Amino acid sequence: MAGVGQRPAGIDEVLERVRGGYRRIEAREAHEAARTGEALLVDIRYAALRERDGLIPGALVIERNELEWRLDPQGSHRVPEATGHDLRVVVICNEGYASSLAVASLRQLGLHRATDLVGGFQAWRAEGLPVEPATRRHGASPT
Repeated sequence: MAGVGQRPAGIDEVLERVRGGYRRIEAREAHEAARTGEALLVDIRYAALRERDGLIPGALVIERNELEWRLDPQGSHRVPEATGHDLRVVVICNEGYASSLAVASLRQLGLHRATDLVGGFQAWRAEGLPVEPATRRHGASPT
């Protein structure tokens, strides 16, 4: 927070400061960590992007505005996967910006192993990693 006479931080500065507090991971590392059960992938993209671009198989979908409530191991609205503060969570947004801010918030809740995916879902897809149509996960047939 900027004091009197200080210039407020811009978003680029905030992102740099936030990202300096943890190690972000690349798509292939995230894929391997999820495949071996070492990490929980959490997709925070909004519905229109998921419907347009598809889903990462096995990723837990939690909209950004519910993230803290769903992943707080002490919270009354947590998901079953929120088993403790040692949970390694990899937050995935569309391009890797909103996810960094989400990680900062999760770390404030004590999820000290939370990180995010460099380049977000778009980097995952560019690496040729598995993606499934959003309609298939929900039982509808693809159009």
